[in-house]
Amino acid sequence: MPLKISLKPGEKFVLNGAVIENGDRRANLVLQNKASVLREKDILHAADVDTPVKRIYFPIMMMYLSDKNDDKLYDEFVLRMNEFMGVVSDPGTLGLCVNVSRDVMAGEHYKALLGCRKLMTYEAERLS
Repeated sequence: MPLKISLKPGEKFVLNGAVIENGDRRANLVLQNKASVLREKDILHAADVDTPVKRIYFPIMMMYLSDKNDDKLYDEFVLRMNEFMGVVSDPGTLGLCVNVSRDVMAGEHYKALLGCRKLMTYEAERLS
Protein backbone atom coordinates (compact mmCIF):
# COMPACT_ATOMS: atom_id res chain seq x y z
CA MET A 1 0.00 0.00 0.00
CA PRO A 2 1.46 3.42 -0.95
CA LEU A 3 2.56 5.85 1.76
CA LYS A 4 1.57 9.49 1.30
CA ILE A 5 3.69 12.12 3.02
CA SER A 6 2.73 15.80 3.20
CA LEU A 7 5.70 18.06 3.82
CA LYS A 8 5.79 21.62 5.08
CA PRO A 9 8.13 24.11 3.41
CA GLY A 10 11.70 23.38 4.52
CA GLU A 11 10.74 20.18 6.36
CA LYS A 12 13.39 17.46 6.40
CA PHE A 13 12.97 13.71 6.41
CA VAL A 14 15.15 10.65 6.06
CA LEU A 15 14.45 8.21 3.24
CA ASN A 16 16.52 5.02 3.31
CA GLY A 17 19.35 6.86 5.03
CA ALA A 18 19.35 9.95 2.80
CA VAL A 19 18.40 13.27 4.40
CA ILE A 20 16.02 15.15 2.11
CA GLU A 21 14.76 18.70 2.60
CA ASN A 22 11.57 20.02 1.06
CA GLY A 23 11.74 23.26 -0.93
CA ASP A 24 9.91 26.51 -0.20
CA ARG A 25 6.40 25.15 -0.89
CA ARG A 26 4.22 22.49 0.64
CA ALA A 27 4.72 19.14 -1.12
CA ASN A 28 3.03 15.75 -1.23
CA LEU A 29 5.01 12.61 -1.93
CA VAL A 30 3.69 9.12 -2.55
CA LEU A 31 6.05 6.21 -1.91
CA GLN A 32 4.95 3.22 -3.97
CA ASN A 33 7.16 0.60 -2.32
CA LYS A 34 8.52 -0.21 1.12
CA ALA A 35 11.10 2.26 2.38
CA SER A 36 12.48 3.46 5.72
CA VAL A 37 11.08 6.96 6.22
CA LEU A 38 11.32 9.22 9.28
CA ARG A 39 10.12 12.78 9.48
CA GLU A 40 12.32 15.40 11.10
CA LYS A 41 10.11 15.49 14.22
CA ASP A 42 10.62 11.73 14.75
CA ILE A 43 14.41 11.81 14.43
CA LEU A 44 16.31 11.74 17.69
CA HIS A 45 19.91 12.98 17.61
CA ALA A 46 22.49 11.25 19.80
CA ALA A 47 23.07 14.47 21.77
CA ASP A 48 19.37 14.49 22.76
CA VAL A 49 19.36 10.99 24.26
CA ASP A 50 18.93 12.08 27.88
CA THR A 51 16.13 9.96 29.37
CA PRO A 52 15.58 6.21 29.82
CA VAL A 53 12.94 5.97 27.09
CA LYS A 54 15.06 7.96 24.65
CA ARG A 55 17.82 5.42 25.34
CA ILE A 56 15.34 2.77 24.17
CA TYR A 57 14.08 4.79 21.19
CA PHE A 58 17.50 5.64 19.77
CA PRO A 59 18.77 2.11 19.00
CA ILE A 60 15.37 1.16 17.54
CA MET A 61 15.51 4.23 15.29
CA MET A 62 19.02 3.33 14.17
CA MET A 63 17.95 -0.27 13.43
CA TYR A 64 15.02 1.08 11.40
CA LEU A 65 17.24 3.38 9.35
CA SER A 66 19.99 0.80 8.85
CA ASP A 67 19.97 -1.49 5.85
CA LYS A 68 21.71 -4.29 7.78
CA ASN A 69 21.29 -6.13 11.06
CA ASP A 70 23.45 -4.72 13.84
CA ASP A 71 23.75 -6.89 16.93
CA LYS A 72 25.25 -4.01 18.94
CA LEU A 73 22.14 -1.88 18.39
CA TYR A 74 19.89 -4.78 19.31
CA ASP A 75 21.94 -5.51 22.44
CA GLU A 76 21.76 -1.83 23.43
CA PHE A 77 17.98 -1.89 22.98
CA VAL A 78 17.65 -5.05 25.14
CA LEU A 79 19.84 -3.58 27.88
CA ARG A 80 17.92 -0.29 28.01
CA MET A 81 14.51 -1.95 27.85
CA ASN A 82 15.42 -4.33 30.68
CA GLU A 83 16.64 -1.41 32.81
CA PHE A 84 13.42 0.52 32.18
CA MET A 85 11.15 -2.45 32.85
CA GLY A 86 13.04 -3.09 36.08
CA VAL A 87 11.89 0.22 37.57
CA VAL A 88 8.37 0.48 36.14
CA SER A 89 5.47 -1.08 38.01
CA ASP A 90 2.47 0.19 36.01
CA PRO A 91 0.89 -2.82 34.22
CA GLY A 92 -0.18 -0.77 31.18
CA THR A 93 3.31 0.62 30.71
CA LEU A 94 4.87 -2.81 31.12
CA GLY A 95 2.45 -4.07 28.47
CA LEU A 96 3.63 -1.32 26.12
CA CYS A 97 7.22 -2.38 26.80
CA VAL A 98 6.37 -5.98 25.92
CA ASN A 99 4.70 -4.84 22.69
CA VAL A 100 7.70 -2.70 21.72
CA SER A 101 10.03 -5.63 22.41
CA ARG A 102 7.85 -7.97 20.38
CA ASP A 103 7.83 -5.52 17.47
CA VAL A 104 11.63 -5.18 17.55
CA MET A 105 12.08 -8.96 17.59
CA ALA A 106 9.71 -9.23 14.60
CA GLY A 107 11.69 -6.60 12.68
CA GLU A 108 8.76 -4.16 12.85
CA HIS A 109 10.96 -1.25 13.88
CA TYR A 110 8.63 1.55 12.79
CA LYS A 111 5.80 0.03 14.81
CA ALA A 112 8.19 -0.22 17.78
CA LEU A 113 9.04 3.48 17.40
CA LEU A 114 5.32 4.32 17.61
CA GLY A 115 5.10 2.34 20.84
CA CYS A 116 8.15 4.17 22.19
CA ARG A 117 6.39 7.47 21.52
CA LYS A 118 3.68 6.32 23.93
CA LEU A 119 6.37 5.43 26.46
CA MET A 120 7.83 8.93 26.03
CA THR A 121 4.45 10.40 26.94
CA TYR A 122 4.32 8.23 30.06
CA GLU A 123 7.86 9.25 30.97
CA ALA A 124 7.20 12.96 30.43
CA GLU A 125 4.18 12.77 32.74
CA ARG A 126 6.28 11.12 35.46
CA LEU A 127 9.21 13.53 35.11
CA SER A 128 7.10 16.69 35.25
